[in-house]
Amino acid sequence: MPIPWITHASEEFPPLEMALDEPNGLLAAGGELSVTRLLSAYSRGIFPWYEDGQPVLWWSPDPRLVLYPGKLHVSRSLARLVANHPYRISLDEDFESVIRACAKPRRRGAGTWITESMVSAYTELHARGYAHSIEVWHGKELVGGLYGIALGRVFFGESMFSHASNTSKLALVYLTRQLHRWGYELIDCQVTSAHLQSLGAVEISREVFSRALQQLVVVDGSAARWQLQPDQLE
Repeated sequence: MPIPWITHASEEFPPLEMALDEPNGLLAAGGELSVTRLLSAYSRGIFPWYEDGQPVLWWSPDPRLVLYPGKLHVSRSLARLVANHPYRISLDEDFESVIRACAKPRRRGAGTWITESMVSAYTELHARGYAHSIEVWHGKELVGGLYGIALGRVFFGESMFSHASNTSKLALVYLTRQLHRWGYELIDCQVTSAHLQSLGAVEISREVFSRALQQLVVVDGSAARWQLQPDQLE
């Protein structure tokens, strides 16, 4: 079945019910990665995912993997790492380095879905205060982290990386606890992975996810850079 093409900057996304079953969640193609387009997409539960040489592809999968901040599962080994690690944790200190680290292929010969156009677009979202990163440092070396979009009381996770054992998990624990303190109610993990399910992420239907966004998402222009509050992470 053909999918709708977005040809004009003012053209809206089709209804979520039009997303394909196979591949799961493919909704539309085309359009641009402007701040306005991306904020409109995320506020409705749509995200871009494509490779170089392809048009922008927009997705809204069903089911959706989410993590409720208050229900993060921390294993005993991860708890020991959180309690006693040699790293420095920061928020929004080096967003571009985090997204570029996430963009690097995970294995030899593999490609990446984080294209240069996506790096530019999300770096602009960060400059506007909507995209955020959490960094894990060993001395001056960036060894782990993740990034995503924050709208209202929802954090839309995009990608994470580790250059040292479990540093992406460490970043997620710090970020999730901080978001819980700030009153965030939902972390979008997009598609199902055993790795995230082991940390407490669960599947919900697209309909339930969409209803949650209607209640929790706000795009009001008050976005700003984040600062970590380590005294609140216990």
